[in-house]
Amino acid sequence: MSARAQIGVTGLAVMGRNLARNFARHGYTVAVHNRSYAKTQSLIEENGDDGDFVPSESMADFVASLERPRKVVIMVKAGGPTDAVIEELLPLLEEGDIVVDAGNAHFPDTIRRENALRERGLHFVGSGVSGGEEGALNGPSIMPGGTAKSYESLGPILEDISAKVDGVPCCTYIGPDGAGHFVKMVHNGIEYADMQLIAEAYDLLKQGLGASAAEIGKIFEEWNTGDLESFLIEITADVLQHVDAETGSAFVDIVLDQAEQKGTGRWTVQNGLDLGVPITGIAEATFARALSGGVPQRTAGAAALPANAGSFDVTDRDAFIEDVRQALYSSKVVAYSQGFDQIAAASAEFGWDVDRGAMARIWRGGCIIRARFLNRITEAYERDAHLPLLLADEYFTDAVGAGLAAWRRVVSQAALNGVPTPAFSSSLAYYDGVRAERLPAALIQAQRDFFGAHTYKRVDREGTFHTEWSADRSESAV
Repeated sequence: MSARAQIGVTGLAVMGRNLARNFARHGYTVAVHNRSYAKTQSLIEENGDDGDFVPSESMADFVASLERPRKVVIMVKAGGPTDAVIEELLPLLEEGDIVVDAGNAHFPDTIRRENALRERGLHFVGSGVSGGEEGALNGPSIMPGGTAKSYESLGPILEDISAKVDGVPCCTYIGPDGAGHFVKMVHNGIEYADMQLIAEAYDLLKQGLGASAAEIGKIFEEWNTGDLESFLIEITADVLQHVDAETGSAFVDIVLDQAEQKGTGRWTVQNGLDLGVPITGIAEATFARALSGGVPQRTAGAAALPANAGSFDVTDRDAFIEDVRQALYSSKVVAYSQGFDQIAAASAEFGWDVDRGAMARIWRGGCIIRARFLNRITEAYERDAHLPLLLADEYFTDAVGAGLAAWRRVVSQAALNGVPTPAFSSSLAYYDGVRAERLPAALIQAQRDFFGAHTYKRVDREGTFHTEWSADRSESAV
């Protein structure tokens, strides 16, 4: 088979198929392969007019159809299936070839694979791709890691097929080895928080106003014209106004209230703990999904636990809606601020040198968390690339400060009326914690010294100290 394809895609489920079509639509000759040849045939039969495809039944023919350096995009299930495809590819590749894992791999796996392929003279690129099946076809946000050398030839192709905002590609080189998949993981963690916050806002409007799903959908539609404009707010308005054809009920009311998850949220939280970064909004959103699926616990709780709660008495409907809107905006800023803190911590830990401003820029289009205020985040990091806290940027300090009273009212009303708002509440607690001049952590450290001789530092002089609690309580420097 003649080597004429500029890029190849193996794994032609929905995402792989749409990514291959996107390459073809942009004028690239695309080699396509799938373990089951029927899917390859289906792509050619149904979408062959998208561009120039080179179908192959065997992996050997697939690789042979690619120009050097070969660029192979793997779009299969994360974990074992990805490793299996890599093992099949390795004997067929030559030094300088590029293997791209565009699935949702766990970044430690990407680090392992990159090390192994580098030893064989190959470039391994772990690339986050966000935007779902529509984004894969029409322009996703792309987050490639790996070697800077691999990006020289691969980058222009990925930038070409990515989403564009103001003419700027939603794709950039992220950093070495696992950086791309790490950033995609955090993106998904922020997505968890964003979705939970939106769900809490919906629940507050439903319970506080007694409003129908369609009425709340209209509220979200209005919110999407302002600072909250985003893909998730847009689809929320659409979902809430959708009617179930079978029952005639609001669609959201016939969906079982048990949210599932594929693991990226858990990975984000686990890594936050490993790095010591307080990503409380993301963590609460992840635990909220787990709680929703805890059927035995929820059944027992609903039957036995008293509420001892009041009921909403909203006298000014518009004021209540505006309070919830401001609380939602402020909590969303916290979630993004925490996510960018996690990226900074990992970049320092692994030596990746990730540009947080560039991350905000490439998330403005194509991806699930695309939102108007990512422009503001981009600007914040342009003002100070080493900004220690996104919330401390002047724009966000003013924006969140303006909604602070509303945020406090919403969280207070939710607690008094028995409405669970774990993400709203934890975000406000984080805000108050990070702005506090002194925290009760002093007492915790004193307790640790009491029962475990873990030592402490003093506010009035340098050094580390221990008190002899079980003896004469004298203090000694350690």
